[in-house]
Amino acid sequence: MQDTKAYIMLVCATLFWAGNFMIGKFAFLADIPPMSLVFFRWSLVWLILIPFTFKEIIKFKDVIISNLPLILFLALTSVGLFNSFTYLALVHTQVINASLFNTAIPAMIILLCFIFKIEKTNKFQIFGLILSVLGILTIIVKFDLDILLSLDFNKGDLIMVGGVITWGLYSAFLKKKNFVLPLLTLVHVLCTFGLLFILPQFLYEYSQGQLIKFDLNLLYILIFLALFPSIGSYYCWAGAVSIIGANRAGIFLSLIPLFSTIMAITFYDEQFQLFHLIGAILIILGLFLSNKEIKNA
Repeated sequence: MQDTKAYIMLVCATLFWAGNFMIGKFAFLADIPPMSLVFFRWSLVWLILIPFTFKEIIKFKDVIISNLPLILFLALTSVGLFNSFTYLALVHTQVINASLFNTAIPAMIILLCFIFKIEKTNKFQIFGLILSVLGILTIIVKFDLDILLSLDFNKGDLIMVGGVITWGLYSAFLKKKNFVLPLLTLVHVLCTFGLLFILPQFLYEYSQGQLIKFDLNLLYILIFLALFPSIGSYYCWAGAVSIIGANRAGIFLSLIPLFSTIMAITFYDEQFQLFHLIGAILIILGLFLSNKEIKNA
């Protein structure tokens, strides 16, 4: 029963995150600077959550303070960096490309769990990791050896690799969390500290003359991002990881490109090409192989 609950939460989280890619691309097309979008998104999340969580934050202040280093790291990698990498990547690459990279996050989680000795890693996971990396390379080089030889990679694709690494770190170290906080309170705490890391990014962008225009478009975008990819997804993801673990939860991230690709083809007329298909197949084969031993263990 608990596993079923976790699976439902993971499907919801991935559906909301797929919407995040769509809105991120729309924001770029609407001339909304990426770091400003991140900053105001999480500022709105903070304001929405504070009436519901401030009593719990006071109640659990000792827990928060005693686990501050881990909480700061989780806030940096999730709220502070992942969103920035994602929106910046969407300035330079397709929704399909950016979302397909998310299928590689489970492989990154497995690798980081192995490196930091957070969860045991087996031979199936290692082979699955290799397949997933080959899938990533297929998408980056677009089946074109000239791109590989000249190292003329798409800037957005490389930025999204940074997003993969930061979310992998967040998910892996979330498993090391040995303290208990209500899920909404945890999201709000991560949001609070994450904003401290986002602020310098926003101020730098502002200093470069990239100004955000406040209008109804921005308001609708921020409300959607605050309620679904932010509060909804983080709540569901953290809850699911606490039930079934980072490695098993990571497998569900392969749903993000499925949802995103359908949306991108429908709304942005993006083309799903052969290199996308082959890269996705390699990554997903790697994911299923990675999960094989876990299921039989």
